[in-house]
Amino acid sequence: MESISWNTPSVRDALAAVKRDAPFVYGLTNYVAANLSANVLLAVGAAPAIGAAADWPARFGAGANALWINTAALMSSGADTLLTAARAASKAGTRWVLDPVALGAGAPEYDAIVRDLLALRPTVIRGNASELIALAGGTAAGKGVDTTASPESALAFIGDLARRSGAVVAVSGPTDYVTDGVATLAVAGGDARLTRVTGAGCALGALIAALLAQRGAALAAASAAHAIYATAAERAADARGTASFAVRFVDELSLLDPAESSRDRSAGQIGAKRRM
Repeated sequence: MESISWNTPSVRDALAAVKRDAPFVYGLTNYVAANLSANVLLAVGAAPAIGAAADWPARFGAGANALWINTAALMSSGADTLLTAARAASKAGTRWVLDPVALGAGAPEYDAIVRDLLALRPTVIRGNASELIALAGGTAAGKGVDTTASPESALAFIGDLARRSGAVVAVSGPTDYVTDGVATLAVAGGDARLTRVTGAGCALGALIAALLAQRGAALAAASAAHAIYATAAERAADARGTASFAVRFVDELSLLDPAESSRDRSAGQIGAKRRM
């Protein structure tokens, strides 16, 4: 299995392309995560719009450079809103990310809506191990929005899900794994405090969408997003507490320079991480 990191040239190239092109990324996410998601996108140079104002799901789903749908958006939007955006994206050829938050946690009506979205063929699916095992048809009940399973236990499930859905599938944990059903890439690093920052996993879906907008290989885009996220978290590691870490994390995202050499600044001390 190949490992990638910030020092992988394609990762830096992907970030450079986002900074150069400022892609328009449309998102439907929950109100808890919207602020961090927007700030993450702005930090890397993307142009976000988040929410379900009149006509936005249909217009922006089709017209954005990329879309991401975090299904916890159902907290404030109806299922029709999410399905409209996904249908518009699929019809227009807009690449999009599905984040099935809390799937399999014991809410059958909610889970059915997630599966309706899956049928609309997202480009990338990202989540924690419990969510993705459940989406693949396995049994791994989460603890609300948090996982009770390891990413390693999800590897066979995400490979099968990728092959059946045609999507790239990414699972987050102390080591992230990203697969297209044939090749699997590993991304280590980050900081465990990401699990203590509201919406950190949700915002990762937004970052994946920004890199998908460049129209390169979806496997490369999704894995690069994980590597960029991990590096920013590592560089924020000396923040004193959780709140200062969250601010520092966004700062470090904004300061990542694709042109830096490995001698300019080390990638940072690798620490365990378990994103939601």
